[in-house]
Amino acid sequence: MRLHLCAVGRLRTGPERALIDDYTTRFDRSGRALSLGPLSTHEVEDKRGGGMAAEAELLARAVPAGALMVTLDERGALVSSPDFATMLARWRDEGRQDLAFVIGGADGIDPGLRARADASLSFGKMVWPHMLVRVMLCEQLYRAASILAGAPYHRA
Repeated sequence: MRLHLCAVGRLRTGPERALIDDYTTRFDRSGRALSLGPLSTHEVEDKRGGGMAAEAELLARAVPAGALMVTLDERGALVSSPDFATMLARWRDEGRQDLAFVIGGADGIDPGLRARADASLSFGKMVWPHMLVRVMLCEQLYRAASILAGAPYHRA
């Protein structure tokens, strides 16, 4: 199952980029044997200043046709890392070819796009900067692959 990170904004060189690259590499290596990955990133930018609605249109175009769409949103479900791993495995085992994680911009995800999502996840009740959400998602993907592989990375 191919994974896609569809996000508003361009990530520049810096600590967030280094972490994302590290966790993506780890995920791609460990996920391959589990039929998970690769993880690709699709960045969009609303250069015209159309707000959340314009961002939603760009994000919707970035999601591959037929992909299961999961939004990262403060109103989403709170799940544990093992439960997240189980979700990934279930979607893979159901024969999903593509899974797209959608991260909005500074104002979040347009309600219309959020309503079209197959699932919505939250990293807690606090609001996180969208660039940090990318880092957290990549780490959780690697952690999920480690859990599914029985590797010792996750200690719970």
